[in-house]
Amino acid sequence: MHHTEHLIERAESLIDRLERLLPEPPPPTDWGARAFRWRSRGGRAWLAAEHRPHRLDPADLLCLERQKAEIERNTRQFLAGRGANNLLLWGSRGTGKSSLIKAVFTANQDRGLRLIEVDKDDLTDLPDILDLVRPRPERFILFCDDLSFEANEPGYKALKAALEGSITATPDNLLIYATSNRRHLMPEFQAENREAHLVDGELHQGESVEEKVSLSDRFGLWISFHPFTQAQYLTLVRHWCARLGATTPLEWAPVEAAALQWALRRGSRSGRTAWQFARDWVGRGG
Repeated sequence: MHHTEHLIERAESLIDRLERLLPEPPPPTDWGARAFRWRSRGGRAWLAAEHRPHRLDPADLLCLERQKAEIERNTRQFLAGRGANNLLLWGSRGTGKSSLIKAVFTANQDRGLRLIEVDKDDLTDLPDILDLVRPRPERFILFCDDLSFEANEPGYKALKAALEGSITATPDNLLIYATSNRRHLMPEFQAENREAHLVDGELHQGESVEEKVSLSDRFGLWISFHPFTQAQYLTLVRHWCARLGATTPLEWAPVEAAALQWALRRGSRSGRTAWQFARDWVGRGG
């Protein structure tokens, strides 16, 4: 009897030690939230509610009429249950790619639109995310910001499968909206052009290029973003100065000259640069 009790005590001690080593079960998802982030830590992953998401007014995104119209149209079709495409927003840095996604979410969250942000390093968990949202009545945008991949990264293959390529169909209530500075999401090298060859007078790209195009090609809609002209940049400067509470100056010329110097130092005329200048100028008492 004493020997049996000793074994039971040792077994219970071993179980306690194992329980401390095992990851805790993930917390339940708060489906009352409107925005989420996929988080992973200590061997567990879960969908964490974001009760104070970054809210952006679409009216604040100037000089992006074409891009705004395309993403709004696609999102309206999605919310109505009609045909809609996964989106790749690509182009110059600071031109409003991720801001436009956040603004469309802000404008449509009362219609049942929900936003899930997933870091590139967590894209391998995409099958688990899709299984979570599949039975839900809401409609989800899965947001991947600033994507770029190197060869053989696991997230690259997971995203390809989620877009079009897995035996499991993507849920009807989810679209993927991604942003990138690269149109094909991967670095492109001059040497790869040497793999191209002619067949019956037609140019065929080499295998390296075909592999890189294969991921971006699975996004049904591409939306391009280009650097702002000087006139567009100054329009944004005026808008953000007023938006951030500046009093209207009697002369805009000194303000615009300072804004152009700011852009020159940053090496970029973009919406982000205009917003950063306006914050600084208004903060100084402008």
